[in-house]
Amino acid sequence: MLRPLSIVVSAVLFSVSVGAMAAAPGLDTEFSRGKARVAARAAQQPGSRPHARNVILFVGDGMGISTITAARILEGQLKGGMGEDNRLAFEDFPQSALVKTFTANQQTPDSAPTATAMVTGWKANDAALSVSPATPLNESDAAKVAPNILETILEQASARGLGTGVVTTTRVTHATPASNYAHTPYRDWEYNAQLPKGATIADIAAQLVARQKIGRGIDVVLAGGREAMMPNTAVDPEYTDKKGRRTDGRNLLDEWVAAQPQSGFVWNKKQFDAVDVSKVDHLLGLFEPSHMKYEADRAQDKGGEPSLAEMTTKAIQMLQKNRKGYYLMVEGGRIDHAHHAGNAYRALTDAIAFSDAVRAAAALTKDKDTLILVTADHSHVFAINGYPGRGNPILGLVKAPGTKELSRDINGKPYATLSYANGPGFGALEKGGDEAANRPVRAGRQVDLSEIDTEDEGYHQESLVALSSETHAGEDVALFARGPGADVVRGSIEQNEIYHIMRRALGF
Repeated sequence: MLRPLSIVVSAVLFSVSVGAMAAAPGLDTEFSRGKARVAARAAQQPGSRPHARNVILFVGDGMGISTITAARILEGQLKGGMGEDNRLAFEDFPQSALVKTFTANQQTPDSAPTATAMVTGWKANDAALSVSPATPLNESDAAKVAPNILETILEQASARGLGTGVVTTTRVTHATPASNYAHTPYRDWEYNAQLPKGATIADIAAQLVARQKIGRGIDVVLAGGREAMMPNTAVDPEYTDKKGRRTDGRNLLDEWVAAQPQSGFVWNKKQFDAVDVSKVDHLLGLFEPSHMKYEADRAQDKGGEPSLAEMTTKAIQMLQKNRKGYYLMVEGGRIDHAHHAGNAYRALTDAIAFSDAVRAAAALTKDKDTLILVTADHSHVFAINGYPGRGNPILGLVKAPGTKELSRDINGKPYATLSYANGPGFGALEKGGDEAANRPVRAGRQVDLSEIDTEDEGYHQESLVALSSETHAGEDVALFARGPGADVVRGSIEQNEIYHIMRRALGF
């Protein structure tokens, strides 16, 4: 039975026994089945080292297998090689598996239930964050949500005195990071003004602060998302033309810092670099009002932003102070956003930055005491197609092996190696669906690509179906692992088994 969870959901403190709830008929099937599968695989390895002092869960949001392949090739080509024989940092991990990503109510998943599966062991509904499938999507009554709260691996770690951390390139209130500390049926309730009229459930940003007031709180949070934490009367420290979005007058930045001793807040790279981890026990870094910049655009940021690798390094340095160990989630969140925009360049360069973060973590830790898991929450409808020769630019047009001539479709038009099954690249559009393309989008079968630089960072790959935003895909994603407990990462697994793998490794 899981330990009781105490969490502030609104103005009152609910105490919920998740173990008792999990025993409800028909609701715990996937949870129990996932636990049993992990136990069965562990039993086949009698000499394994299951216990880890630390666990780091890396989530490349939207980093499907085709994204891994294309990012591997692009990184190799940026280094001057042919690309195909390159390896991303986590591809050398000794254990791997395929992960099924369907959710409680979806064949092709959303980020909220997939993240919930990984951190709670439960399959959840579309848009739900760490609440059971029994919770209606628009339920905003805190008392009705409370019985369905699912305890997360972060909350379990914190309750046992371990250090905890969340690092992401998205808003801290976005689905994947929020799954660790928030409990809500609707992921878009990020700040109070987004809640339905009469709601008693707390918004996601408020739940982050509520979490900070319980026990030791969260030791380190590095992300974007200042706007959800600031009142609409407060001017953003980086952009004088922007203000916070809260209409309740609360300044959650101040509340977060006041919640624990030795707490600090930073919002730019200069402040981040100056943090002395020996003197700060709780660190909140929010580097943009909304999401952080794409890696391709980070150098042009007005206030300066640390890279995902730098944030990962700082987080580990802070968490390593805890002798009991730690749990850390690191998300490369904007891989997903660039894919939605149909912009492969930014998706792949963010995937490379994600690999750099994994490399940094591996260098800072020992595989004898730290389990590192690297996976994705879901894939995208992103394809590598045609028959290009070895070393052909992965972002370029298809050229067959041994020729400089462009391959052509049945209408005589050249085509690119990378494309999407749907998205904004169907025709010659005025704009893309994301700030990644503040340039004209010229893509799709209506345009002769022989006149287009498909390797330009602002190019949006062609798509088959015209949508303003490209969609997720439903196929399996990969899971890579090293360290104690990694031996059970093999074969084909359910996504919620990742939770049971981490829980087993930490000895909970």
